[in-house]
Amino acid sequence: MSGHDNSAVQAIKARLNLAELARRYVELRRIGNRWMAPCPFHQETKPSFSINEEEGFYYCFGCQASGDLIDFYCRINGLEFREGLEQLAEEAGVTLGQRQVNPYEEQERKFRTQCFDMYAIATQHFSRNLRDASGKECRDYIQGRTMSPEIVKSFELGWSKREWSALADELQRAGYQPRAAAKAGLLSTNDSGRMYDRFRGRLIFPIKNLSGKVIAFGGRIISSEDQAKYINSSDSTIYKKGDHLYGLYQARRAISQHKRALLTEGYMDVLALHQFGYANACGVLGTALTESQVKRLSGFCSHVDLIFDGDGPGRKAALRSCEMMLVKGMNCRVVLMPEGEDIDSLLHKQGTQAFDELSDQAPDGLDYCIKTLQTTFSPREILDWTTAFLNQLERPELASFYVSRLAGGLGLQEAELRAGLKMAGGKAAPQARSSAAGRVGKERKLERHLMEFAVRFPRHLTDLQARGAEEVLVSRWAKDMWDKLLEFGEGDAPNHFSEEQKSFWIRCRVADPIPAENERQELEDLYSKLAELNQKEQSRMMLAALRQLSKDANSDAGFELLRAMKDNLGRSDG
Repeated sequence: MSGHDNSAVQAIKARLNLAELARRYVELRRIGNRWMAPCPFHQETKPSFSINEEEGFYYCFGCQASGDLIDFYCRINGLEFREGLEQLAEEAGVTLGQRQVNPYEEQERKFRTQCFDMYAIATQHFSRNLRDASGKECRDYIQGRTMSPEIVKSFELGWSKREWSALADELQRAGYQPRAAAKAGLLSTNDSGRMYDRFRGRLIFPIKNLSGKVIAFGGRIISSEDQAKYINSSDSTIYKKGDHLYGLYQARRAISQHKRALLTEGYMDVLALHQFGYANACGVLGTALTESQVKRLSGFCSHVDLIFDGDGPGRKAALRSCEMMLVKGMNCRVVLMPEGEDIDSLLHKQGTQAFDELSDQAPDGLDYCIKTLQTTFSPREILDWTTAFLNQLERPELASFYVSRLAGGLGLQEAELRAGLKMAGGKAAPQARSSAAGRVGKERKLERHLMEFAVRFPRHLTDLQARGAEEVLVSRWAKDMWDKLLEFGEGDAPNHFSEEQKSFWIRCRVADPIPAENERQELEDLYSKLAELNQKEQSRMMLAALRQLSKDANSDAGFELLRAMKDNLGRSDG
């Protein structure tokens, strides 16, 4: 994080309150000097999610999720840091971008702002069209599809007129030239260079980012015309279809509340699910599921029901989607529609009971993968898939969870799967790493004790440093954290911490702090351990020197050194 970003973060935290922000997503209750609630990041009913307003951090005693105001906003909305920072800065009235930028970056920033404005104008234009006389045919179509007025309003559906330049004219009246609108993806250009409305004669589905701004559109024909049933906005400065999910903005709170998402393939399917009470539904945008979309969903929940058509392409897409979820450590189920049905038709014909029964009977993701591999893959393909799957795991520790189930389900030898497993980045297998961790655990106990005390009572840092505390630090994260505490001080250091360091800081100060009344006792204990450590180090050095001198012909020097070492050890014993 740059210096400018750091100052912006401080300004945002000064203007926005973590508890007030969290209250938008969870119901907080005051307990003592903290706010408590059921955690929005994992499935639970007990209030294990804690906010300490004085420290400005949250911590969950259940899943150990932790962070500050920026972390909370990014995690619950599935945003990258910069994206979340920009949205919070806009809300707080804090100016970003004071860092030096080149003219091209400044031009792109201005165009992004223009794109948001143009899409807002287009949304209003399409919505107005749906209500006026020209939108009657689209209203009739919506009524025929039995979409409720509430859904039309909630998702801001619209109608694009059949004229060639209705939107272009609207944008031009607002001061935006056709060239800018075409660059934003709202207009298309023919071979002769003429620009015209990209969406004409279509039911319009606005696509929003997680801050609620429209960034793209989908459009569906409403009669049997000789053209593509659906068209979508092309990628632009503000939109990349593989990064977003249709309806996620509307579904985000329900997903956080239920800790589960329903993921489907089409606009109409998402609308039908919401209309029938499944407010945690969202959909992919005209492409196969991407890693970016999985990452966005994982910021809200760890359970996803994948809803696919029951035909060959649907089953193939389900396999790939399961794979992408499972390698991230997420849980998923595969809900396949009966032949000839999609979720929209199923719900309207048979109601929620039929869908709920399908969901209850749906196999979990790994079982679905195993069954699909058994029935459609050759032995060689099964081995190739299994090896590739295990080596994609985001956390190698997941291999222990998956290997036994894959081996048992596919008739493979578990030992051979484990033996052939290549851990990403050449890391040791989980069992080997556990053994190594056990060997070094005792050595790092003092380091952790020291760091816990330093974080809880940083006013003693300088004194501890003078007593050789830095010699205790053997882990890179601990050395780096110690240096940041010294350089930036207690107030600013957390803004420079890594995720691991910030989590440790919050645990020591918010989740499990050393009681203030134990400060002196803990400090004296550290002084004693540091003195003992220094003494052992001096003895080790003297013994090493003695061994070297014993090889020297001058034995008097060796005896002199032995006497000095004995005197030194005698003083320490006394």
